Amino acid sequence: MADILPTIQKYVDINGVAQAAADQFVELAATAIAQRGRFSVALSGGSTPPALFRLLVTDAYLPRVDWNSVHLFWGDERCVPPDHPDSNYRMTQETLLSHVTLPAPNIHRILGEIEPQDAAAEYERLLHEFFSATPGQPAPSVHFDLVFLGMGNDGHTLSLFPGSEAVRKEVAYEQNRWVVANYAEKLKSWRVTLTTRPVNAAANVIFLVAGANKAQTLQRVLQGPHQPGQLPAQLIAPTNGRLSWMVDQAAAALL
Repeated sequence: MADILPTIQKYVDINGVAQAAADQFVELAATAIAQRGRFSVALSGGSTPPALFRLLVTDAYLPRVDWNSVHLFWGDERCVPPDHPDSNYRMTQETLLSHVTLPAPNIHRILGEIEPQDAAAEYERLLHEFFSATPGQPAPSVHFDLVFLGMGNDGHTLSLFPGSEAVRKEVAYEQNRWVVANYAEKLKSWRVTLTTRPVNAAANVIFLVAGANKAQTLQRVLQGPHQPGQLPAQLIAPTNGRLSWMVDQAAAALL
């Protein structure tokens, strides 16, 4: 389990969650850039991040970030081309990237248009190079400054779905990869996803959860028994970093 207990922050609605997340983004970016000259953040797909991204490009936030020093990554991606409606990259492009001046080399997308196993291997190589890590070794002290995560109704996070091969390996402590291709049986589709290794090495991990349809699962993840095989979100336990849950009142109704 994490050395530092997670914090649970409740907000009125999804807009409150987005504003709190935007505030954290700006604060953590300023600190990381001042200390190391760059800010590395892994973004999430799902329904909540677009509200965050749209807020970040407003006049209230956009000028407060040194975007030339921001490096964007993705926690997971659907195995589709980058212009496909289901692409996490496309969603980010439409809501964030098209509104900021970000150097092209600072955008590190998962190649969802190539074979899943090849895309996973390529993204892992990219991460090892960026963080100067040795393949096969534990995540280094140099890590993501921030990872945004979502949580599905079934308790999945990233593309780590209950009962999937990647989750079985995580639960059995057999997972030594940073990025894997994972088949989502209920969706009949392949995904490419970070594993818990780089996520749990991050300095800050923030779950963004909104909606009444998440309430029961959120209660089970945070207050129920530890069943990571059934609730993969429970696998997220940063070793030395900070874990925060930013949730709206509807999602937090049973807490």
